[in-house]
Amino acid sequence: MASIEFTELGKVFEDGTVAVESFDLSIEDGEFVVLVGPSGSGKTTVLRMTAGLETPSSGEVRIGGEAVNDIDPQDRNIAMVFQNYALYPHMSVYDNMSFSLRLHKLKKDDIRERVLPAAEMLGLTDLLKRKPGQLSGGQRQRVAMGRAIVREPEALLMDEPLSNLDAKLRVEMRAYVSLLHQRLRTTTLYVTHDQTEAMTMGDRVAVMRDGRLEQCDRPQMLYDRPANLFVAGFIGSPAMNLVPTRLSDGDSPTFDLCGTSLALTPALLARRPGLRSHLGRNVIVGIRPEDLEDAALVAGANGSCVDVEVSLAEPMGPELIAHCPLPAALAGGEANALELQSARTLTARLSPLSSARAGGRLRLAVNVDRLHFFDEETEQAIS
Repeated sequence: MASIEFTELGKVFEDGTVAVESFDLSIEDGEFVVLVGPSGSGKTTVLRMTAGLETPSSGEVRIGGEAVNDIDPQDRNIAMVFQNYALYPHMSVYDNMSFSLRLHKLKKDDIRERVLPAAEMLGLTDLLKRKPGQLSGGQRQRVAMGRAIVREPEALLMDEPLSNLDAKLRVEMRAYVSLLHQRLRTTTLYVTHDQTEAMTMGDRVAVMRDGRLEQCDRPQMLYDRPANLFVAGFIGSPAMNLVPTRLSDGDSPTFDLCGTSLALTPALLARRPGLRSHLGRNVIVGIRPEDLEDAALVAGANGSCVDVEVSLAEPMGPELIAHCPLPAALAGGEANALELQSARTLTARLSPLSSARAGGRLRLAVNVDRLHFFDEETEQAIS
């Protein structure tokens, strides 16, 4: 096993496209780090430069403390699991798993000593004689992982390995991959566009946008303390509500939401002292859907409530998701870099006991202490 370090890493393609710019990240020995971001954010390019499949235009990749920019892929002692499995259809499961070992001219007994324990760990022992065409998607993915594991690499790279699986199997395989990492403790760099996958699997999650690293932290910290508007809107499902507003000036500052003036509580000001320097200025308020609740179900909620109309109510079993249009004055505000995709509708994650119904009125209790605020110009979190 080994650490992976990226220093000022950059990639510009021949047509001038900047895929990765000034990327800095250190992955510790045995750590599982997930690169997540929308399509075109540069995450797969970072992975391919780590593997040696793309040559960096600038910066450095180090594996185990050694610079590998000029080292061929086959000499980097890493293994990669691809999105499309990349199995040889004419070979058995055993031959697919042992293929790289045979290329390195290991003895048959040594190959068996690596393949058989890995097959048992992955639940493939009874499938070793089958061809890939005789396997389910989840089984083929496990074979691809087994082929990587038997190499005993210093680092394991995974490029959206679960994206071809159906929803139920993806959930199962997420847990499987996480448990496998706990057993092997191989340094792992995992790429996905699915933020739920990233949050449930990574020791740390690195969020990318337009070739740049926006924030890297533990999953819960990303959720609780997003560094900027992009991370706030990207992490979380349903997404955080991002609404333009203005902080009033004075000893008892307030902000407007849905035509109602809400007070900035002492607890909020203590947690985010930077708000005081933004009094009298336009900001973006961020509200997690779970920080909105049907006021009829919250004791003593009258002091921090807003009245809305429900355009859509989605019963989900353990919760009810309500979508509430914002006043036109808010919905029609100038768009920032995120285009404030949630600014036209307030989304609330309510108790299933809520009486919220499409076309009806609803009083929402706002948990003001847990609100997020962002500078309108810089898009950075106010903390």
